[in-house]
Amino acid sequence: MLGIHGDNVPMNTERPAFVWTIAGSDSGGGAGIQADLATIQDLGCHGCSVVTTVTAQSSVAVTLVEPVSAAMLIAQLTTLLSDLPPKAIKIGLLADQTQVALLADWIASFKIHYPSVPVIVDPVMVASCGDALAVDNCQDIKSAAKSALDFKPFKGLIELITPNVLELGRLTHSDVSTKAQFAAAALALSQSLDCSVLAKGGDVSFGCTDILDDTHAQTQTNAHDIAYKSNGWDLELAEDYLVCRQVRASSKLHQNGRFWLASQRVNTRHNHGSGCTLSSAIAAVLAQGFVLQDAVVVAKAYVSQGLSAAIGLGQGPGPLARTGWPNDLSRYAKIRQCCDNGINQHLDVGNDLVATVLSATDQATAQVRIASTQPQNILSHGFKVLDADLGVYPVVNDLAMLESLLAAGVKTLQLRIKTDISQLTTAAPAESDLGKPVLSRCESGKSKSGEPKLIGSELEAQIQTAIALGKHFNAQLFINDHWQLAIKYHAFGVHLGQEDLAVTDLAAIQAAGLALGISSHSYFELLLAHQYSPSYIALGHIFPTTTKQMPSAPQGIAKLKHYVALLQDHYPLVAIGGIDLTNLAKVKATGVGNIAVVRAITKAKDPLAAFAELSQAWEQCSLSEELAVKHELGAKHE
Repeated sequence: MLGIHGDNVPMNTERPAFVWTIAGSDSGGGAGIQADLATIQDLGCHGCSVVTTVTAQSSVAVTLVEPVSAAMLIAQLTTLLSDLPPKAIKIGLLADQTQVALLADWIASFKIHYPSVPVIVDPVMVASCGDALAVDNCQDIKSAAKSALDFKPFKGLIELITPNVLELGRLTHSDVSTKAQFAAAALALSQSLDCSVLAKGGDVSFGCTDILDDTHAQTQTNAHDIAYKSNGWDLELAEDYLVCRQVRASSKLHQNGRFWLASQRVNTRHNHGSGCTLSSAIAAVLAQGFVLQDAVVVAKAYVSQGLSAAIGLGQGPGPLARTGWPNDLSRYAKIRQCCDNGINQHLDVGNDLVATVLSATDQATAQVRIASTQPQNILSHGFKVLDADLGVYPVVNDLAMLESLLAAGVKTLQLRIKTDISQLTTAAPAESDLGKPVLSRCESGKSKSGEPKLIGSELEAQIQTAIALGKHFNAQLFINDHWQLAIKYHAFGVHLGQEDLAVTDLAAIQAAGLALGISSHSYFELLLAHQYSPSYIALGHIFPTTTKQMPSAPQGIAKLKHYVALLQDHYPLVAIGGIDLTNLAKVKATGVGNIAVVRAITKAKDPLAAFAELSQAWEQCSLSEELAVKHELGAKHE
């Protein structure tokens, strides 16, 4: 059976997630309900529709907007909910304030029973042709163009609102001419509606309509372009501003963060329905269990692909192409975290959120390190390239186990010793102490996960010994977290988590010639990791794990498969988290090249035997996969 794009991929027989679109009908088929349903299906979900308005429109004009009755609107919602409850809801065109109030009341009742279902609002006011859509009483389309609906009834009920430049200015009654004003307005809207905001800056250089018109663009004067550049905008980029507000299942550093998302501007006039497509794509990705930041970056890449492949159908702007899940890394936005004044920063060490995550010592360190750890200060070639594939990659916390694995021929390992890095001393152990037994525990006891916690010179002695052992056995030994000691004793590499990036001098690690591995737990985090061009990226946690307390739910096989499709041609990828013999084959089937294992080795009665068994099973999976590919190629040539 053919897949959705006509290839030989088997049809997915699993029940898709239900995504509702509550919006207007576009008789031209390029925007509104029609664009939403096409997007939702293209991204693997089942779309359900609640029609709020019927529009008479084409690619060049909107001639009439007529709302459905209140009874019909409620009937659609009630009937759908009884049979096809949503995993996510997108709200688009609402014809008048009455519909806003009615829908807000319904969502308030809905949220009592479905509190975790995200609701996304795209505050549609103007069509791509320039005509107004939200029309009070449908009396006069043109006279309503300067008015705006009041979305305050949605306060505390929605997860995200996605205004463009024109809509943001109207919703906040503010001037958004400069980039700083744009960011300030987005933050103000987030506070007033108690939700996250994705302020879309893609149309900022084309005046006050949602039109991306080649002819219009060509007539702009140099003075006009210079003015926008002086206001902080880069006309070669489509820059959106994401204000996160208490995002569930997200990293503590990101759940209330603010970010600029910059993509190359696509030079096309065929952008009809781009706002509808973006918001419905966000809803579709959220419905599949991704966090909000993930949904935003995936949807933005999806729109970029759709704009690039769009063609004209009528005389006006054509609709976006439907191109499937975006797996082209170049389509994904560059991410920059911002501080209160909207200036790009890797981390705002002064905000309250960071203060709850980092210690006072770490905050001071971060402030010093910020200038040297920006992605643009990392050389273009990135970090050290790995000498060999990682394969089965043990993560251990004990020197004795580390040495036994090295002696058995393991060529890639990680030493993960948890400690308070602020208590470290710089005193190095005597050269004669190297190789002597070192106590695995000290007075600081154990971490929450039960791993040994070391401080000061004892920690330094263990790390120095581990690095010496790695060199002796010619292995790729990564030191988790303790990058200063890894540099000091010339380790092969360092492994860091996302929070560690804020307090680490990455430029110093690169200058020392060390390899770098970075953990990620979402699309958003793997894109942040990618911006540093590390030696490998770890993807996790795939299955439930007891070795570390995680803010997010297990990623699972489906998400891992998406991550691999995006990154496999760019980095060695390592799946981590709860992987053992019972699920190893499923992990291998995603195409990931390497697995990191913790409990499957450290908790085994015989760690060496456990490693050998895991390695053999991993190789057998690889052989089976290779034979399957050869069989498929042979069948095609017959």
